[in-house]
Amino acid sequence: MNATELNVGDALPTLDIPINPRQIVSGAIASQDFENVHHDKAAAQAAGTPDIFMNILTTNGIVGRYLTDWAGAEARIKRIQLRLGAPNFPGDTMVLSGEITAYEEGVVEVSFKGKNAMGNHVTGTASVDLNGGAR
Repeated sequence: MNATELNVGDALPTLDIPINPRQIVSGAIASQDFENVHHDKAAAQAAGTPDIFMNILTTNGIVGRYLTDWAGAEARIKRIQLRLGAPNFPGDTMVLSGEITAYEEGVVEVSFKGKNAMGNHVTGTASVDLNGGAR
């Protein structure tokens, strides 16, 4: 990515994230979220969902990966705000997309979403410093 060629309204490339049980369980364990709906299918079904589902911290990590993969190794996320919607269940694919909403002095504001077959799993905004804060 060439930072001098960024413009408000530019779309970020999409990223497809296949959702599988291992990813859901390992993300929950790694973030110390031991709620049984993230690792026990029977417990998730008893709670009214068809299967285990992704926790918010795993989603946050995937969004962070999406943004920094696009922005480059020197970039740092300064602020991120997100909201969960439709759950991510195993067997689905979340497609991440984004758009530049502001750009000034090496800091990019991005609006993003991650959509699955049920709708938007995550929506939000982020502020990304393309220089990692070094000035």
